[in-house]
Amino acid sequence: MNRLKFTLGVKKIVLLCCLAGSFTGAYAQDLTDIKFTVTEDKEWTNLFARNNGWFGGDGIYTIPLNGVEAGKPEAKKTLFIFSDSMIGNIKNNKMEPGAKMTHNSVAILKGGKPVAENLTFYWKKDEKGGAETVFIPKTPLTGPTDYYWLGDGFVNQEQNNAIYIFGYRVKQVSDGAFGFSEVGNTLIKITENEKPPYSNFEQKDTPFYLSSSETEKEMGSFGAGIFVNTAKAGAPNPDGYIYVYGVKGMAKKMLAARVKPKEFDDYAKWRFWDGATWNTDIKKAEAITDQVSNELSVSVLPDGRYALIFQQSGMGRMVGMRLGKSPIGPFGPIIKLWDTSDALNKKSYFSYNAKAHPSLSEKGELLISYNVNSFDFFKDLETEPHLYRPRFIKIKFN
Repeated sequence: MNRLKFTLGVKKIVLLCCLAGSFTGAYAQDLTDIKFTVTEDKEWTNLFARNNGWFGGDGIYTIPLNGVEAGKPEAKKTLFIFSDSMIGNIKNNKMEPGAKMTHNSVAILKGGKPVAENLTFYWKKDEKGGAETVFIPKTPLTGPTDYYWLGDGFVNQEQNNAIYIFGYRVKQVSDGAFGFSEVGNTLIKITENEKPPYSNFEQKDTPFYLSSSETEKEMGSFGAGIFVNTAKAGAPNPDGYIYVYGVKGMAKKMLAARVKPKEFDDYAKWRFWDGATWNTDIKKAEAITDQVSNELSVSVLPDGRYALIFQQSGMGRMVGMRLGKSPIGPFGPIIKLWDTSDALNKKSYFSYNAKAHPSLSEKGELLISYNVNSFDFFKDLETEPHLYRPRFIKIKFN
């Protein structure tokens, strides 16, 4: 039986016994029993409510530049990567003339606390000093109007601490909020000494994009989330692999691949989970769960289980969690963490792409972000210019 306790005014959810869903089997008990509290994290949310320069964006993956994904060592730097970003100024809650959307931007946070003075945003500039996109696709398969929607990334400690980031090549096919289509998958590589906004970086096409013709009309792509399961990254039970997750189809099926960090950009060394073993054929990759979002995360919990964090079905109001026995599951039923309704001030607003940020989380906790956007984006931005930014919640495991 489900027992949820709601504390009004604080919007706090104490999960005493999680949802008993459709998952059955030997692991059913282990994958539903968990105690925790969830609260809004206003400090992190307010960190991104800004009036000058960067004032909006989605994506928000975080990459600890020391490569330590688990735990929270002091005196470090974190790279934030954003996809579509708003650059300009806000005065009296109105956008001033000249605000511009770029296709991606980055930021560096010094230390692990949400301190505004320690967070610096970066974007490139055109000849006239206007805001410009940081990562622009220039690979052999790039089309004339393609741009990047950024996936997850990590610091590869086995390859001279280079930063690897997935870039989904996207092109605009029509007007409107969803008038774009993914057409390819790219891997971006930045050397350790390169500084933002990254004038120099490598990029090359990958075979990790599944067009609809290859997957029975279910398009998919890898890079939605990365789990670095190595000792150097602080993983508590390392097997030495980098796990990369993909999403395909309208059912938001989650796929898994893995590769050793030294072989990360050797695509022939990648293996894909086919439901029974690790296969060399990407077309044989089988879903390990579904109803996830196009951006997600997998993190180790204090008790050794794995937390998959996502926005239920991609764009729902519910931030969800599934518990797993390993980085590839089996994953249990959806545990509902947070209803985002309070952040959706208008019918045109929607929330999407929740994920955890373990390297910024306190011990025994998970910091989670989700994005807010609008189906009538530019019209709503005129009246609420701060709408397009991440919001944060925090799970504390009891």
